[in-house]
Amino acid sequence: MKSASAVDVKVADEVWIVTALLHRQQPARTDFTIEEIMGRAEREDIAGKLRPGVYAHIVQHCVANRSPNSGRYRMLFETAPGRRRLFRSGDNYNPAREGAKIVPERDEIPSQYAPLLDWYADWSRDNVEERIKNDPLLALYGDGKDLWADEHADDYVRRIREGWE
Repeated sequence: MKSASAVDVKVADEVWIVTALLHRQQPARTDFTIEEIMGRAEREDIAGKLRPGVYAHIVQHCVANRSPNSGRYRMLFETAPGRRRLFRSGDNYNPAREGAKIVPERDEIPSQYAPLLDWYADWSRDNVEERIKNDPLLALYGDGKDLWADEHADDYVRRIREGWE
């Protein structure tokens, strides 16, 4: 497995890395300002200098719930104007971004950041479980499936409508 050098890291992957670092280091925070993410990118210095495309990726190219404009990644989610967090499974996103990259490939980022991918898998999974637990509609998932387990759905509807006028 090759290890990506700092200069080989894609700008989108750099944006994901610095946002993941912010989340991991400040777990009580739900999101971050664009300026906070930019500041972390500058301090982390992944590519040896802050590349001009970092800002555009934070603002537009990596943001799942914005219309794509050249970049169509689903790495970030806009929680409010000027605020971002990492994209999580279950988040709404622009349909034109369907199938787009959500996380960096392990062999395309410097090895010291690889543990972020494992952290993200847990963080993202916890969100789905939390959403199901806290959302009254999602919590109903599967309820009632045994009502017509032994009969076809059409037969079930026909049976309960018997006697209706």
